[in-house]
Amino acid sequence: MEFEFGGFDSGSFGDFDTELEDVKVKKAGRFDRMWKVGQGGSINNTPIVVGNIAYFGAMDGYVYAIDLEKQEEIWRFRASDGIEESSPRYSEGILYFGSFDGNFYAVDASTGKEIWRYHAADQIDVASFVHDDFVIFGAKDGCFYCLDKHTGEERWRFRTGQPIISGPAAFGNLVLGGSADGYMYCMGLETGKELWRFRTGAEIHNDNNMLIHEGIAYFASFDNYLYAVDARTGKEIWRFRTGKYGNASTPTVHEDRIYHTSRDGYLHCLDRERGKEIWRFRIRGKDSIDSKPLFFRNRIYFGAGDSYLYCVDMQGKLVWEFKTSGHIYTSPVLWKGKVLIGGWDCHLYVIDWETGQENWRFATSTMVQSPVPSAFENFRVEVKKGSSFESIDEGSYKSKEGSVSLSDYHVESEYTVKSEYTGKGDYQAEFVMPEDEEITEVLAWESDSEDLTPASRIST
Repeated sequence: MEFEFGGFDSGSFGDFDTELEDVKVKKAGRFDRMWKVGQGGSINNTPIVVGNIAYFGAMDGYVYAIDLEKQEEIWRFRASDGIEESSPRYSEGILYFGSFDGNFYAVDASTGKEIWRYHAADQIDVASFVHDDFVIFGAKDGCFYCLDKHTGEERWRFRTGQPIISGPAAFGNLVLGGSADGYMYCMGLETGKELWRFRTGAEIHNDNNMLIHEGIAYFASFDNYLYAVDARTGKEIWRFRTGKYGNASTPTVHEDRIYHTSRDGYLHCLDRERGKEIWRFRIRGKDSIDSKPLFFRNRIYFGAGDSYLYCVDMQGKLVWEFKTSGHIYTSPVLWKGKVLIGGWDCHLYVIDWETGQENWRFATSTMVQSPVPSAFENFRVEVKKGSSFESIDEGSYKSKEGSVSLSDYHVESEYTVKSEYTGKGDYQAEFVMPEDEEITEVLAWESDSEDLTPASRIST
């Protein structure tokens, strides 16, 4: 799928009469695409597998329980609106998930019967985190909620400056979660009091729970950086710059490396200690990757917005690819040598891990794909006219040189972090990105890696 910027696709301008230095791509506003997804049967919800049962939600408002051995549906639970990125979480026989209807549900995993529900002040579109006797999630109203997982009673709520579009995680007696206001917040698990906050340059968004490994929090931002931050103190350890269109995925740790996908269509392999890039893999299509990588038997699996599920080896070389009929923005999971992935084309796929051959698929209640804006709708192309840049009018420019790739250009962001949250916690981490530091220009694929290998490419 090609993305459009004001009438021009993201892969090229077509015929375009201008010099490269006279074109730039700018972030034109907050990233709020997730709230604009419409009704349909699309799956943007990473399944969770317990035994032989897979649980997942879809934009038709259902959470499904599927017996993977028998290849049949066991039950379905209906919310009153779509379930997009709020993937179910399982604990002690209960599933926890949120919906666009603003409700957070606890459902019996065996029967699909509702146990309790809690109504937040706005839509819910991120995964929850279950820790001890608590379940924690965020909502569009900008609040993190902590509930008693047995009763649904609210224990505390913590307000940020913008909607919560990132799944939280707990570390000991700490809760970490990012907000669209650009801050990563650390709260006390028992009290919900702020302990520190870390400032990035744009929205923090991912549908999976954030990664905390050996006391280090790894998370990405729409300022085009992946960060490694001490989870106890909020001090930055390193940051790695990705491409032009921000980040919306959760990285994965495997041995001494970090694997991270970016919205420019790359899988990055980094040294975990220093954040130095080792290799990168480019997907087939010009689309974003929001998928958290899965590892199994020295292979890496991830889905992409170009409709492919990819399998690459540990050196970043393609092993196989599997094509669906729509975006894949979910993360793959493993079951008995099979890879499960949800698709925008309204199917849950079960794929052989070794060959990439489809084993079988399950269809949701409707085959109508959910309408969704372009992944890059918050970016625009501008062309220099005289001493200033102006937005491109559709079909206005012709070139003598043929197509020009957007990947050659720099990105500037007009987004400035302004948090409406005014409270101060007991401890405030040093802001590692001062207020006067600009993150307005991000060079395409600039890296200080000492041993970067050439990108793997898929031959067409």
